[in-house]
Amino acid sequence: MAEFPSTAKAVVIGGGIVGCSTAYHLGKLGWTDTVLIERHKLTSGTTFHAAGLVGQLRSNANITQLLGNSVELYNTLEGETGLATGWKMNGGLRLACNEERWTEVKRQATTAHSFGLEMHLMTPKEAQELWPLMTVDDVVGAAFLPTDGQANPADITQALAKGARQNGVKIFEDTAVLSVEVADGKVKAVVTDKGRIDCEVVVCCAGQWSRSLAATVGVNVPLVSVEHQYMVTEPIEGVPSKLPTLRDPDRLTYYKEEVGGLVMGGYEPNPIPWAMDGIPEGFHYSLLDSNFDHFEQLMELALGRVPALETAGVRELINGPESFTPDGNFILGEAPELKNFFVGAGFNAFGIAAGGGAGQALAEWVHAGEPPYDLWPVDIRRFGRPHFDTDWVRTRTLEAYGKHYTIAWPSEEHDSGRPCRRSPLYAILKEQGACFGEKLGWERPNWYADAAKGEEARDRYSFGRPNWFEPVGREHKAAREAAVLFDQSSFAKFVLKGPDAEDALSWICANNVAKPVGSLTYTQMLNDKGGIECDLTVARTAHDEFYIVTGTGFATHDFDWIKRNIPDGMNAQLFDVTSANAVLSLMGPRSRDILAQVTRDDVSNEGFKFGTAKRIGIAGCPVLALRVTYVGELGWELHLPTEYAVNVYEALMKAGEGHGLANAGYRAIETLRLEKGYRAWGSDIGPDHTPVEAGLGWAVKLKKNIDFKGRAAIEAQVSGGVKKMLACFTVENPEVVLLGRETIYRDGQRVGWLTSAGYGHTVGKPIGYGYVRNSAGVDEGFLTSGSYELEVAAERVPCALHLAALYDPQMARVKT
Repeated sequence: MAEFPSTAKAVVIGGGIVGCSTAYHLGKLGWTDTVLIERHKLTSGTTFHAAGLVGQLRSNANITQLLGNSVELYNTLEGETGLATGWKMNGGLRLACNEERWTEVKRQATTAHSFGLEMHLMTPKEAQELWPLMTVDDVVGAAFLPTDGQANPADITQALAKGARQNGVKIFEDTAVLSVEVADGKVKAVVTDKGRIDCEVVVCCAGQWSRSLAATVGVNVPLVSVEHQYMVTEPIEGVPSKLPTLRDPDRLTYYKEEVGGLVMGGYEPNPIPWAMDGIPEGFHYSLLDSNFDHFEQLMELALGRVPALETAGVRELINGPESFTPDGNFILGEAPELKNFFVGAGFNAFGIAAGGGAGQALAEWVHAGEPPYDLWPVDIRRFGRPHFDTDWVRTRTLEAYGKHYTIAWPSEEHDSGRPCRRSPLYAILKEQGACFGEKLGWERPNWYADAAKGEEARDRYSFGRPNWFEPVGREHKAAREAAVLFDQSSFAKFVLKGPDAEDALSWICANNVAKPVGSLTYTQMLNDKGGIECDLTVARTAHDEFYIVTGTGFATHDFDWIKRNIPDGMNAQLFDVTSANAVLSLMGPRSRDILAQVTRDDVSNEGFKFGTAKRIGIAGCPVLALRVTYVGELGWELHLPTEYAVNVYEALMKAGEGHGLANAGYRAIETLRLEKGYRAWGSDIGPDHTPVEAGLGWAVKLKKNIDFKGRAAIEAQVSGGVKKMLACFTVENPEVVLLGRETIYRDGQRVGWLTSAGYGHTVGKPIGYGYVRNSAGVDEGFLTSGSYELEVAAERVPCALHLAALYDPQMARVKT
């Protein structure tokens, strides 16, 4: 036994598959002074009872890549370590038993093609030939991914642990963590029952124990434990060892072969939470009592698919708690609350599929201080204030668990834990027909139903045109022809204040913010590779103060990015003022007429130019008015103390009566911005895209002699060219529904996929945006010289490419 160390560069807490994978990859990166600590034995938490299915396709390209990295690792791990892993690439089959599910599967096949993943659509008979034990009377179609597979969770983990040891990592079992020491906002040491380890980095991979452990140092990890059951049968005649894994989402079940029998489990709509008052002491290598009554609903569904289960012997019904998260995605990254404290947890029962790639990504994040690629869907900074409350987390997580196998509808909203955060106008807007969506706990009007037309303020989801298509079209038309009012109080809003505020922001922002008081700047914040970490507006409100506005869902991420990139020694403090201010966005060609009726301040084009900010008075309220737009029309964002929101709203609506002013919601914002070509962070732009690639080079201060983070990378792209560029695509047939992730073909070759899409009610066409890729380089000539098609639900449709905005490319409507 190795001597217990007193120092280490990194300490990994948790000996499940994710902890061992992270340690393995840290060792590969040269972090040989890494220690992994496990309170009992490797795999003894939840890894040992995992089902072991390995699927790769997700709705995000990078998470699909991460899962593909798992498969690549599992293909070679046994040869590297000499330990069996139980990995076999037997493929994965997915069934569709109704037309809507079949549409979803066909769209998933297109997504797979977009991401370079092999996926074949099949007839029911072809699927049955791959999986002869099943009946297919109700099957409409199927899809097969040949590179999916299955693994033995315990064996893979032991192989990763051996590989980690071979690269110098020390592993200590039966070692309990007592505390994590913190000093000056950074990790200092890990205290165990075997001794104290001074360290630079802590990586918390403690599974369902992660939330309570991280909370001891003020870090929030939103996950809870949920019971998850699967059945293991005795050998069944006719089950070959190479039987593909099977997912039957309309029957809520999954299957894999095991020792000549079957493993069958599923995701019931009424899951049972576990350990609501904390995980019992000494819970390791432990299972819960089998709940046959609760499992019966899945068993009945399974018997309709696999009749052989009726006579098969049942070896055991395993009931093991797993950690699940509120959005069904796992959690990776450096905690925004504590420097050098990293988290890899909450794997929602697909830790084996993700383990290899997630450990690799997390190790590279630790090593480089930034993620290896855009990991926003799983980034710990995607969470916010509601996620501090465990009861709220559990409520939302149980809904997400219950939806695991339901159809993932376009624009689908969660129903649980609502309403949580309400703007002062919530009740008023609800009375006026608002159908609300939710983001980071905020209730936000998505669209407005007209009761006089018999419309109900309720989403009815579809892969075709949904029930909000016409109401959103009305709002869109009002924005273009008259005026609309959006309640955007959920915007994340920060104040950066201090004598060095200008210098700090000048370093962090790619655009020039060193302008006079009253200036408003649209800017990106870049990483060292030139990738876009934040996309926001900055108003200078005083010589030593800036007001920063960003998207609702980016509150934690953007605050963390700005705060951690204020250069050492600079005196500038960042404050979150989101809850202090409501925001009413008045947009449309009649917006100036309306605003002029409620304020004595000069709002003429000469008196209040585009790209400026000014304090004005409305209905007794001091309003910070920002002349900016995300919908492509004349307009203002009106930022005001929350207690005035009702008064200002009422004053604007009264003044707008003669000008056609209408309420409008976020789905109209989306259709309007698509026509105008405005980018959306998290889809069109992000850490993997630079302003040059995204057509935002005009917002970068290269002509100024001001250094900024990412400048060298941008200069290199300007001089050396790029390998991908964002372009707009339209389809002539208005009945084609574009949702995003449709494959882009140029001259018959796959070159990318749509990052966002929708319908433009002014231009009367489906619109999509996506990056055209070419390893030899992409420029305007390359873009315009090709002939383009989009693959939509496995069918190709012709499309046209556009480089300029479809609507008002000269910005005349915005700037006059």
